[in-house]
Amino acid sequence: MSGTKNHRMIGRALALAVVALPLMLLTACKKTAEPMADVTVQAEQPEQGSITERITADAFLAPVAQAAIQPKITAPVKKIYVERGQRVHAGELLAVLENSDLTAAALDNQGAFEAAQASYNTATKAQVPEDALKAESDFAQAKANLDLAQSIVTARKQLFAQGAIPGRDLDTAQAALVEAQAAYDAAQKHLDSMRNVTREAALKQAQGDLTSAEGKLKGAQAQVSYSEIRSPIDGYVTDRPVFAGETAQAGTPLITVMETATLLAKTHIAQAQAQMLKIGADAEIHAPGVSNAIPAKISMISPALDAGSTTVEVWLKIDNKSGTLKAGTPVKVSMPGRTVTDTMKIPVAAVMSADDGSKFVMVINDKSKAQKMKVNLGVTDGTDVQILGGIDSTDQVITGGGYGLDPGTKVKIGKAEEEEDEGDDSGGGGK
Repeated sequence: MSGTKNHRMIGRALALAVVALPLMLLTACKKTAEPMADVTVQAEQPEQGSITERITADAFLAPVAQAAIQPKITAPVKKIYVERGQRVHAGELLAVLENSDLTAAALDNQGAFEAAQASYNTATKAQVPEDALKAESDFAQAKANLDLAQSIVTARKQLFAQGAIPGRDLDTAQAALVEAQAAYDAAQKHLDSMRNVTREAALKQAQGDLTSAEGKLKGAQAQVSYSEIRSPIDGYVTDRPVFAGETAQAGTPLITVMETATLLAKTHIAQAQAQMLKIGADAEIHAPGVSNAIPAKISMISPALDAGSTTVEVWLKIDNKSGTLKAGTPVKVSMPGRTVTDTMKIPVAAVMSADDGSKFVMVINDKSKAQKMKVNLGVTDGTDVQILGGIDSTDQVITGGGYGLDPGTKVKIGKAEEEEDEGDDSGGGGK
């Protein structure tokens, strides 16, 4: 009985299968026969107009001015007046090193200088003029004595010739004349020496002593000034590694000041690209954490190639009075290159890359089907790209929804899904 029952159940199952199979085949045929829905894309015709190439590169932000202030002397830090992040101005006192010994040395040299100045005044205003006056007086006296001795000799010669005086009186007068002549010659040489050598030498010696004392004083004062650390520029204190009581080493940065109200974006680009740039041209940078592009201007194009990379260094100046940007931040820069006028251009989003690296776009043919077209590209400004060949101005270029689209796919032009969603949301809000 059980065997007969099993045979009946198997028979029923086979009968149901025979009935269901045609129904399944019919359903499958109906599904295959249903036409595929059109793919919605966005499209537009190429635009005719001008396009300016955008040269992009990686860069980093640097301060327009920076000073790593190093003391010229090694001494303990007596006091520090600033903290990191504090705004300072050029000439402002930032720190003082221990300088008691230097101050004492400067005071000693001040006294030596004043003494040398007094000696100089004495020499130039008293001693040298007095010596010159004495030499002139001695010369005048010697000349008077010589003239007197000469007149006496002349008179006695006449008297001796008349027999009025003995010969010894004439000899005495002649001996006095010789002495007067010798005194006159000596006084004249002394006066000439005083005028031409001694006076000048005395003045130079006095001036030299004064100059030497002044130099030593300035050197001592400079040593004192080295103990006062002042900012050479306006800016912010970005580093202060030493604290009061610690020893500051000569030649080691004690305080670093940066001027960050204006920053420089420094980058390197190819020589061919650099030749298209102009100093003063508007540019922009894109910084991490800043949503909008930041305006900048090209401030420097290096006149020489970088020896290591054969690239050209370019600087962009950025206004940073708000303090939003930080020195050392890596950024992207975008600079204007060559401009092409009256050319055909399409959105960059419409261009795709093939496996072989060639570029193509999808266009809508007259049968409303997607068609793949290779294109030759020119310059790009990041939004649009120049078309040099491959399509013409009448083609409908798919600008959205064409990614992964197979050639021959039936398409229709419509709004992007995001736009439709926004329209639905706005409609729902009005009910």
